[in-house]
Amino acid sequence: MAAPRIVVVGGGAGGLELVTRLGRRLGRRGRAEVVLVDRNPTHIWKPLLHEVATGALDSGLDEVSYQGHARANGYRFQRGTLCDLDREGKRLTLDAVLDDEGQEVLPPRTLEYDRLVLALGSVSNDFGTPGVAEHCHFLDSPEQAEAFRRDMLNTFLRFSDPERRTHSHLTVGIVGAGATGVELAAELYDASRMLHSYGFTRLDAGQLSVHLLEAAPRLLPALPERISRAVHTELEKLGVTLHLETRVTDVDATGFTTADGTRIATDLSVWAAGIKAPPFLSTLGLSTERNHQVKVHPSLQSLDDPAIFAFGDCASCPQAGGKPVPPRAQAAHQQASLLYRNLRASLDGRPLRDFTFRDRGSLISLAHFEAIGSLMRGASARSLFVEGHLAKFFYASLYRMHQRAIHGSLKTAVTMLVDGLNRFIRPRMKLH
Repeated sequence: MAAPRIVVVGGGAGGLELVTRLGRRLGRRGRAEVVLVDRNPTHIWKPLLHEVATGALDSGLDEVSYQGHARANGYRFQRGTLCDLDREGKRLTLDAVLDDEGQEVLPPRTLEYDRLVLALGSVSNDFGTPGVAEHCHFLDSPEQAEAFRRDMLNTFLRFSDPERRTHSHLTVGIVGAGATGVELAAELYDASRMLHSYGFTRLDAGQLSVHLLEAAPRLLPALPERISRAVHTELEKLGVTLHLETRVTDVDATGFTTADGTRIATDLSVWAAGIKAPPFLSTLGLSTERNHQVKVHPSLQSLDDPAIFAFGDCASCPQAGGKPVPPRAQAAHQQASLLYRNLRASLDGRPLRDFTFRDRGSLISLAHFEAIGSLMRGASARSLFVEGHLAKFFYASLYRMHQRAIHGSLKTAVTMLVDGLNRFIRPRMKLH
């Protein structure tokens, strides 16, 4: 009898952690065939994309090759994009893979499954605002982060030429004051200082203007108010211009127009407001929310099909009290751990457990300037406010925990050593 096949679509943090555990425990022992599907050949931890966007992190050094990781951890990797699902035949279709010139590299393929897991994450939600797709950068993928970085470097170079500079300040506008928008705003000031110190540009941080626009009454509306207030103060110290309770109604090549008619001119525009699951999820015949999240039971099984599971940002999982699990990295990490047990139970015919989200706190990094956040203390759910070096230590440890989950303790320790050496022998930012 052939081993059951578990197919996981999406190699983000949660998806990669899940296939790593499944591959090590089931794949290597021949108890299941584990397959990861992703449109990209490599993985990078999504909370780091704002650092990729400013060059503070070299994606070429930190990305993980799915093919190599699969070989080392007992699962198979299939590159492709899910485009169709046959639930009755338990078969999914992958679209053709094209190269940069649009030539076909891999043809469309079908892949059968016994259990299917959707871990496709989320993308920014432009809410249908005119001009956003055409004129704003997004930070939903490494490719988008790299595109922003290249545009940022070219813009700094243009502003170094007095004959091409039309005004004294380089202005960046960011819509959305969630974690991505806030952290990017701080990283931009750090990047401008480094670019100036390397002689890449004549502009210094004093000639950079960053506008952060948020429709809610405060920054980081999903996080505790104390964190929001502290971050607000730090961003103002850096020089960020904050526009709260400000809704953008139109975007063009030269900036934003807000609901009250205010015009904010920009040289670079970024959209980091709101999230939604990939829209094609609503075409697969599964029950979804308005933002395309797949509706699941607390066990993370789809409402429509017990052989299909979904978790992370692409799933709408109910909590006690009715609210869905928040779209946060720690939630995906916790769900990956539960789903590993539930998939094994499903294959063995045992009852499945329900997911309960445990908030471990929130941390925000403001480049090298500051880190702010709170840690939850035990079952009492009391929070401990942290900032400064202690907060930066805990923030860095989140990434190391992810590395440990996908690489193991020894390789993570070696990686930390190499990262430390790279800080001495390489530039502090990617300049090419």
